[in-house]
Amino acid sequence: MTAETHLQCVEISAAQFFEIWHHYDSDGNGYMDGKELQNFIQELQQARKKAGLDLTPEMKAFVEQYGKATDGKIGIVELAQVLPTEENFLLFFRCQQLKSSEDFMQTWRKYDSDHSGFIDSEELKSFLKDLLQKANKQIEDSKLTEYTEIMLRMFDANNDGKLELTELARLLPVQENFLIKFQGVKMCAKEFNKAFEMYDQDGNGYIDENELDALLKDLCEKNKKELDINNLATYKKSIMALSDGGKLYRAELALILCAEEN
Repeated sequence: MTAETHLQCVEISAAQFFEIWHHYDSDGNGYMDGKELQNFIQELQQARKKAGLDLTPEMKAFVEQYGKATDGKIGIVELAQVLPTEENFLLFFRCQQLKSSEDFMQTWRKYDSDHSGFIDSEELKSFLKDLLQKANKQIEDSKLTEYTEIMLRMFDANNDGKLELTELARLLPVQENFLIKFQGVKMCAKEFNKAFEMYDQDGNGYIDENELDALLKDLCEKNKKELDINNLATYKKSIMALSDGGKLYRAELALILCAEEN
């Protein structure tokens, strides 16, 4: 079955959802935008008509919102709200504790328990299991393993078998994912280390909230296209959620600002 054929299904399985996403996110940047989004909308309407199915209210609202928008952009979360995906898998994209970047950062900190800077398949499985339990859903371990494998394939952009912060952040709605903004301002390891030492003014090995404030203000000034100084408080709150009792260590800040492994 092709991605277009999957769109004709009354219910879409987790594996089919992955195939649909993979097909329409043709450049693999983690979003559907421009021509990709318009192709998806057109083929969704054609597929439903061919199958003798009306557009659901969610699909109609989606077409209304994005059908004529040239600057529309959606992520996996937005797609999950539109397609009739199997209920348990859908829960991962509707979890209440991932509604904001700050919530997401706190969640990341909990599951990246070894502070490696990435989440491996076992840590991801624990994360998904906890999300289901919070929703009072019990599923067999084999199904949980299947979901874990699909999520890894879906989010693991560089195919290294683990998820970095920016990869897992695709569980956030596009408008909440402030990390998208920081993709364009990341520094090489040498620049990052220099910046960290410059803003760690007291040389105690970590950056506090005031030092982060100064760093972010300067970044906003230098990168006005990518960063909006009016969102500075949100950026700061989200990044400080990675801190250890108000102490933001080099490795945690590197997840946001360093383009290379530090």
